[in-house]
Amino acid sequence: MRIVIKIYLALELFLYYNHSMVISILKTATLRLTPQRTAIVEFLQGNTGHPSAEDIFYAVKKRFQTMSFATVYNTLEALKRVDGIRELKIDSSRRRYDPNTMEHHHLMCHSCGTIVDIHTEYQLDVPPEVSKKFDVVGNHVEFFGICRPCKDREAGISG
Repeated sequence: MRIVIKIYLALELFLYYNHSMVISILKTATLRLTPQRTAIVEFLQGNTGHPSAEDIFYAVKKRFQTMSFATVYNTLEALKRVDGIRELKIDSSRRRYDPNTMEHHHLMCHSCGTIVDIHTEYQLDVPPEVSKKFDVVGNHVEFFGICRPCKDREAGISG
């Protein structure tokens, strides 16, 4: 029960950290505090959509017309360096980003590209010939499938 409460509290903090935490994250990443960078981090706060750099760029560009892709990429790179964000390679067409840096897995719809988090631990055994050469310290499982809305659409079912 204690572990569940700790995970819940960590998730609460992750989803709802405030503006001063945004400033702290940017300073930790040794980035100059600009309105554009602040907007990028604010866009990522609690964002479970696993956006790409392009998604972030177009969302933030609505507020800052002079925003450049370089600002987005540089901010994402700096956040990765301080473990403020995870870069996902589950989507072969583009890199996606996850502000939830707690250990978890992902499932992606092959049809629409939606990615969802899976917060379940999996005990996976490494073959003995490999485990002799490595000390396994973690895993990240990527699942692929078709989400229900895409499956229904393909079957001609309207919802």
